[in-house]
Amino acid sequence: MADIRHSICIRARRERVFPLIASGSGFARRWTADVIEDSSTRIVEVAFFNRKTVYRFKPTRSSDPWTAGWTCQTGQEWTGTSLLFELKETSGKTQLRFTHADWEAETECFVSCTKVWEELLVRLKAAAEEKSLGPLFSTDRWAS
Repeated sequence: MADIRHSICIRARRERVFPLIASGSGFARRWTADVIEDSSTRIVEVAFFNRKTVYRFKPTRSSDPWTAGWTCQTGQEWTGTSLLFELKETSGKTQLRFTHADWEAETECFVSCTKVWEELLVRLKAAAEEKSLGPLFSTDRWAS
């Protein structure tokens, strides 16, 4: 199995960062404008290119209150993979460690997603630091 890993330092307290990694509304601020969250199950759908691609994520439980995990339930190579966001705070700054785990292989999609996750974390950092760049994807295309 292959994993994508990134780490980024954010100049904000983890209380400001956590909602961006633990909710559909947080995903919408940095990932895609097309997000649906079921309030009863907390399952989140993120969609791209007029819903031609849809990833559905189920939240996973963690014993650490500053960790958010998600299991991907749909999407060709994404089904069965998991997202893990871990926050550690020091002196008012938050270190975010990110893992997109359990890929079956390092395919072209895996390589492409590595770069996309890098950009998504830059947008997450900007949103947490109140310099929002907006979501990387609009409803029907890459954001400009």
